[in-house]
Amino acid sequence: MSALILFVFLCGAVAAVPIAHALLIAAMAAAASSDRIPLDLLVQQMVAQVQSFPLIAIPFFMLTGALMMGGRLGQAIIGVLTATVGRWHGGPAQVNVLSSTMFGGVSGSAVADAAAIGALVMPWHRRLRYPMAFSAASLASAATIDIIIPPSIPLILFALSANASIAALFFAGVLPGLLLCGGFMFACWWVGKRRNLPRETAPRDRAAFRRNLLHSAPALALPVLIVIFLRFGFATPTEVAILSTLYAGLVSALMYRDLSIKRLHHAVLEAGLATGVVLLVIMASAAIGWLLTFDQMPQHIAQWVQENVSAKWMVILLMNAMMLFIGMFLDLPAAVLLLTPVFLPMAQSIGMDPIQLGIMMVVNLAIGLYTPPVGTTLFITSSLAQVKVGETVRAMGPFYLVAFLVLGLVSYVPAFILR
Repeated sequence: MSALILFVFLCGAVAAVPIAHALLIAAMAAAASSDRIPLDLLVQQMVAQVQSFPLIAIPFFMLTGALMMGGRLGQAIIGVLTATVGRWHGGPAQVNVLSSTMFGGVSGSAVADAAAIGALVMPWHRRLRYPMAFSAASLASAATIDIIIPPSIPLILFALSANASIAALFFAGVLPGLLLCGGFMFACWWVGKRRNLPRETAPRDRAAFRRNLLHSAPALALPVLIVIFLRFGFATPTEVAILSTLYAGLVSALMYRDLSIKRLHHAVLEAGLATGVVLLVIMASAAIGWLLTFDQMPQHIAQWVQENVSAKWMVILLMNAMMLFIGMFLDLPAAVLLLTPVFLPMAQSIGMDPIQLGIMMVVNLAIGLYTPPVGTTLFITSSLAQVKVGETVRAMGPFYLVAFLVLGLVSYVPAFILR
């Protein structure tokens, strides 16, 4: 049954069928091929997976991002960062990295981050005659920081699959996200200095800087508030998501004064559509996961690893290699939901904590978002920069190096997973 599921899914993926639909077709084909699995039971498993209270956090975090990332906030953050680091070597690219890190505490979506920030910074980079392939590379990699620091939709999905604490995962993602931010900024500085890339030369406008800093302060405070509320147990993740939406609405209405009925309608519609896509992937992945568990595929893999791979570091290396390969072809939410039941028994067999596995998995699969052939942020930023994907990939070298170094740290050094 597992082989049939894999075959049908790969055929659907090659035929460019949407991932959720390909998963559903594979699940129905497997159920139809067996007289032990009634279709109505498969449907029950799909519906049961989305009847989860923590899942309510997903649409509210998405709505928070839609409210905060629109209007004047994005321009204010870009203005602050441009005045701060725009004159450094590689400064314009470092603005991409810092912007993604700050937006990451608001949206939790790498795709939304890449599109929103790219639309703001690409025209500025073009005016500076900055190498657009390097600009696209820096943003494509930095946008994935969004899904590592809180709030993070993939970490919520991992918690759902592994029965882990969302609050613990959010807190554990802070340090790896900051390490990626620092590493990507150093890569931008090193390339900028070595190639003597253009920098911002306009005179400093201190009044504009103070104004932009004041406007961006509420957004910068939001991720800190989320971590504090979750770390000290003031609210559950779902309650924090709802409070963050109320916070975003009040800030947009009272401080930025750009919350119109039209923009609110657009934000709700955008969050609703994005949530629908995620829920469909969750339901389809739940069907596949239940069928694979019914076929005992995760247990067979874990048993094979225990019998053939003895060293703990080799098991971790094997898991990372499999995740990297699958992440190059599969969307991140679907990959998290499908791989968690497979790798959780392997991690438990070597004594790895589920929180560490969750961070390792998300950092690993995030690399797939800017790795060909199906790198989402890679294609988005290349399109915004108006360069070929191959040119962006060639500029990715330093960012891949940083990402693999951080992946190695979170995989082999548990101290980098905050508790």
